[in-house]
Formats: sequence, C-alpha cells, structure tokens
Amino acid sequence: MNDFLIVGGGVIGMMTARTLANSGADVTIIDQGELCKESSWAGGGIVSPLYPWRYRPEITALANWSQGYYPELANLLAEETGIDPEFRAGGMLMLRVEDDAEALAWAAKNQQPLHHVDQQFIYEKEANLAAGKEQAIWMPEVGSIRNPRLGKALKKSLEQHPNVRILEHVEVKSIRVMDGQAIGVNTSNAVLGAGQVIVCGGAWSAGILAEEAVLPNLPIEPVRGQMMVYKAEPGLVDRVVMLDGRYVIPRNDGRILVGSTLEYEGFNKQTTEEARQSLQASAEAILPALKDIPVEHHWCGLRPGSPDGIPFIGAVESTGHLHLNTGHFRNGLVLAPAATELLCNQLLGQTPIIDPSAYLPKTRLSTKN
Repeated sequence: MNDFLIVGGGVIGMMTARTLANSGADVTIIDQGELCKESSWAGGGIVSPLYPWRYRPEITALANWSQGYYPELANLLAEETGIDPEFRAGGMLMLRVEDDAEALAWAAKNQQPLHHVDQQFIYEKEANLAAGKEQAIWMPEVGSIRNPRLGKALKKSLEQHPNVRILEHVEVKSIRVMDGQAIGVNTSNAVLGAGQVIVCGGAWSAGILAEEAVLPNLPIEPVRGQMMVYKAEPGLVDRVVMLDGRYVIPRNDGRILVGSTLEYEGFNKQTTEEARQSLQASAEAILPALKDIPVEHHWCGLRPGSPDGIPFIGAVESTGHLHLNTGHFRNGLVLAPAATELLCNQLLGQTPIIDPSAYLPKTRLSTKN
C-alpha cells in the first residue's frame, strides 16, 4: 500500500507527487486521462494573476511565493529531464487600465514592482502594438511558462522516480472510507489502497467527493475557457500584453497564444465560433499584424471555479487521511508551486511557507464565500 495516493494528474498533482516522493514517500498518482491534459495543458502559463490587485490577499500570498520559485523550478526540471519548460521573464504590460490608482496602492502595500508608464515606454517595449495606446501598467518581474512543456517535464520527472507509480486512463469513482478515514479510492474496475488520499482533481473534484457523501457540498464547478494560438515568427511580441481582460503570450518559437473566455457551461468542452471570432478580434486589437496570420489551433479547458478563486488546501476535517488541493480557478499554474509546498508542509510535518488557516477546507466551507 502506498503512503500517498493522488487523484488528479495536473500540474498541482504532479508537483505534489514529486515533492512527496523526493521526501522518501511511496506515491501513486492517478488520472482519468493522461497526465497534464486538462486545464494545466489548456491554460496560457502567465505566472501572475491577471490584474493581481483585484484579487484577495490569500491569492497574493500564494502567487508571490510561486513567482519567486518558478525560474528555479524550470531550471531544475530542465536539468533533471532534458525538457525545458521555457520560463520567460519578459514582464507584463497591461494596456488601458482604468483602476491604475488601486494597482499602485496594491503594489506599494505588497512591495511589488509595478509602475504607471506612458506611450513612449509602451512602444519602446513593443513596437508592433496597435497605435494609440497612451498609458499602461508595467510589471517587470512577471513571466510566463510554456505549460504543456512544464507538464511533460514533470511527467518525465515522475517516470524517472523509483517511488512513483503513474496510473493513466483510470477513473476514480469515489473515495473509499472505513471507520471515518480514507483508506483509498474506488475506481471503475478496482480498489486502490493508500495511507493518505489527496484530491487534486480540478473541476472534477466536487463530483468525486460528493460520492458516498464524503464531502457533498464542495463549491467547485467547471468554468470553460477558450484559447487560440497563432504560428507567427519570433519577435512580433516579446512579453505578455493585456488589453481589456484579454491577453497575448509569446512562446520562444514565435507562436502567440490569445485568451481567454470565461463561460459557465458545465462540463461542455466544445469550442464555439462566437468565441473564436471574439478572441481573434481581441488579438488583432493588440497586434494588428495577426490579421494576416492564420490561427493554428483553437481549444478549451475547464477551470475549477471556486468562491473568490481561493483554493481548498489541507485536511478534510470530517474524514481522516483525506486532503484537498483544488479550486484554484483561473490561477492553477500561477499558484501551483506555493499550493503544493503548503500542502506538503502539512503532510510532512514541516513549518508552512505561509499561514495555512485561510485555505483549510473547514475554514473555506464555514465562511460560505
């Protein structure tokens, strides 16, 4: 029997497996599909909340820790696996921000490098942007990571680790509980036992926990996000640029991601022509040259929506040996390193990187956000 069984093979599940295995624990990670093929693959990879001053302090605390750790993690994984997650530290330029006073106040309070910049600065940084942009907010330390490559690197790291067992294409039906304690999971064709069970199932977490009434009212729901990518030449844009809630993200090979929508359509993973046209219009409003470049791919993913976007991290009070790390909404990749570290601190009896109380399931459920 494994020490830990992790339900969900996204970036957070894989980071958790890697950290626990490196501590000497035996770990099984299980996913209904392939590792890192759901929202972790579908996102854009900006290593910051969009308009970070609009988020709760609980998000800021996790994001700050993760932003500082991502460059180191990318280098470690590249050395360990030979797969470069392509962390880019180009900064983030946010055009036409109406609440810039709030942004500056937030930056001063949280000691974040954030500046109001003028038209000259904007076009010195990005000469190919649409004309007429007169003001922006500049965050020089924000980077991005190529999330599909991050997923590949994490998966290879786990495949190389002797303490990790990977089970793909295995659907978890419910948590197996005996005498008030989680003892494993029930899958579609077997029972898997473990000393501790960790649910990192993203948008599917609530359904898994509702079975057998383990945790029937977890407020996590799927929120569809559609994105597109253009196959451009390198240099058209060099950093993340945002305008009116939409963004473009450059990759090292010249590809440019555009995102994203925010749709409450249940578990519907179909793309729509309406979203395609809207995303193209947003992309061209930022970079007019994209009008002459065909869209290479249009896809969507399902985010784990939760109240205020604050994740559930920690032990489930009503069921022993059961833990959550889910509900990160739009910021799963942003918060992943800190969320992983915070839960593993608790599981391994370590001093937590930040106060965990605000993320504990009993706290989150009692506040009814």
